[in-house]
Amino acid sequence: MSRLSELQQVASGKRRLKDLLLQSDNRFCADCGAPDPKWASANIGVFICLKCCGVHRSLGTHISKVLSVTLDEWSDDEIDAMIEVGGNLSANSIYEAFLPEGVSKPGPNSSNEERTRFIRSKYELQEFLKPSLRITSGKTSSSSLKSSLSTNLFDSFQIPSVSQNLDGIVEFMGILKVKVIKGTNLAIRDMMSSDPYVIVALGKQTAQTTVMKSNLNPVWNEELMLSVPQDFGPIKLSVFDHDTFSADDIMGEAEIDIQPLITSAMAFGDPEMFGNMQIGKWLKSNDNALIDDSIINIVDGKVKQEISLKLQNVESGELQVELEWMPLDQ
Repeated sequence: MSRLSELQQVASGKRRLKDLLLQSDNRFCADCGAPDPKWASANIGVFICLKCCGVHRSLGTHISKVLSVTLDEWSDDEIDAMIEVGGNLSANSIYEAFLPEGVSKPGPNSSNEERTRFIRSKYELQEFLKPSLRITSGKTSSSSLKSSLSTNLFDSFQIPSVSQNLDGIVEFMGILKVKVIKGTNLAIRDMMSSDPYVIVALGKQTAQTTVMKSNLNPVWNEELMLSVPQDFGPIKLSVFDHDTFSADDIMGEAEIDIQPLITSAMAFGDPEMFGNMQIGKWLKSNDNALIDDSIINIVDGKVKQEISLKLQNVESGELQVELEWMPLDQ
């Protein structure tokens, strides 16, 4: 590329960035509302003022990469990332989607302490996101913004909610490996023990493990495969006691919300580009069967999630499983 072409490309990039800055919602700091922001977080996709810029820098570039709109050189990827997010209004609709009662944004004249507390809660701790979309990020390469958490989090909100064509054929977005590892302290359904097996269901799809004879602490280590439609729901796990001469008895059930796994995977893109790291978390709550928070990791270039579940509607029993996500393009 000639020197003239390089200069023209730089000038074109600056014009695109300036045009974005001139949009009405970008004329005020995304975090405190101060007018005429001259700084930006390139990977989060927001324009910010000088005071908030200092707090963003303290978070580290793996969370917020701060650049001057006028003084710093921007790469095409960085400008593309800003434009893809769309600016402050779009970003805040995600990062401030669930502001709790009693929590208010800082103003232009707020103290640095107030400003720091709010910005850390918003971006580092992600307290104002929908709970199932909170992601705990490891450090990523600052040169690979397209794969960074903060930018590509927005991609996960673009999953179509309806995915059937006119012939009623379901379109799939990926494959899920469900490894049923083991059961612990399962319920007794025969005289002294049980013959347990697990059925895994996603929509109308089902898969089943082998039957383990007379075992309340079975170790399966079996992988089951499910196709994930774009309009997906939770995975349903049911444990049964096999009976030869009568109907099988239920030994408990549980559900797995796969949205955090898919959101985390889509946020990072190709997992083979990253080393082993934690990229997400499904949080334990009163509304799910988790025993502990479930961690989502990149392990040897694969996105995996370890899950420990307390079986529901039964007197005892736990189930340990591992999920692995494989998008169709892999």
